Amino acid sequence: MCKNLYGEIYAKLEEIAGSSFIKKDESMDIHTTFKTGGKASIFVEISNCKQLKETIEIIKQYGLPYFILGNGSNVLVRDEGYKGLIIKLADGFGENVKDDEKNDEKNVAGNKITEQNDSLVICAYGQEKLGAVAREVSKRGYTGMETLAGIPGTIGGAVAMNAGAYGTEIKDVIESVVVMNNNGDIMVLSKDELDLSYRHSRVQTDGLIVLKAVFKLQRGERSLIDEKLKSCQEARKQKQPLEYPSAGSTFKRPEGHFAGKLIQDAGLRGYQVGGAQVSEKHCGFVINKNHATASDIVQVINDVRDKVFEQFGVMLEPEVKIL
Repeated sequence: MCKNLYGEIYAKLEEIAGSSFIKKDESMDIHTTFKTGGKASIFVEISNCKQLKETIEIIKQYGLPYFILGNGSNVLVRDEGYKGLIIKLADGFGENVKDDEKNDEKNVAGNKITEQNDSLVICAYGQEKLGAVAREVSKRGYTGMETLAGIPGTIGGAVAMNAGAYGTEIKDVIESVVVMNNNGDIMVLSKDELDLSYRHSRVQTDGLIVLKAVFKLQRGERSLIDEKLKSCQEARKQKQPLEYPSAGSTFKRPEGHFAGKLIQDAGLRGYQVGGAQVSEKHCGFVINKNHATASDIVQVINDVRDKVFEQFGVMLEPEVKIL
């Protein structure tokens, strides 16, 4: 896409979002937990559904590549940059999400948190942090999200990939979602309509944007909830390289195996290219140990995949999205 056309698109998006919410050639290292990577041609923060719908219309008009960015905790932008549009839902976006009255019975509209006898229904917006929501409901004495409290992604990203940890996944607690499709239409999908499976959902396959999600939890024993929160937190500190930038678990769990164990058994603990390394603490993590470039990280990922396949015949699939 030529420079003049990007300038034309930028001008139209600036009218939609406002000059303070749009940037050219935005460095993505400050927007991703890997803390490295190239620039995005255009980066825009969207404040409401009207802006999002208008932005999608421009994307369709120009055939512009785009990516919806959450917390950047599962994304790596190549050093060459992303020749397209990065969209981020701004803080407060969810307050502008409206639903038809007919959806009220699905607990999509209404109060953000509703306590009903021994259950709690919470409506969380797409740009909110999953960990913060999980800690809030746990603090209120409701069980089901304790093990999710350490996941650094947003609600939207967590639903899209059916995020999970320590035996719990989003599918275990979600009731419904409000999404926008690539035509700019808003839809309400039930849990059954989301096609949730291991690190997969209809949100991914259909290119949907999560505006908000509804979770339902049951009241639990506060001391047990606190104990589980604490044990998960301690396990993360002990077993994961939280002191280095990374995107969490680099590979999906292959059927019948554990990625970290395969990588360790392949003799790749501490394997390093440039500033990128297979963590010595947990082989399932590729870390930015010392000013790694995105190319360093990609090379480590590719080398690990090749060597594990050579030795064990198992092809590891990256969980990280490489743009």
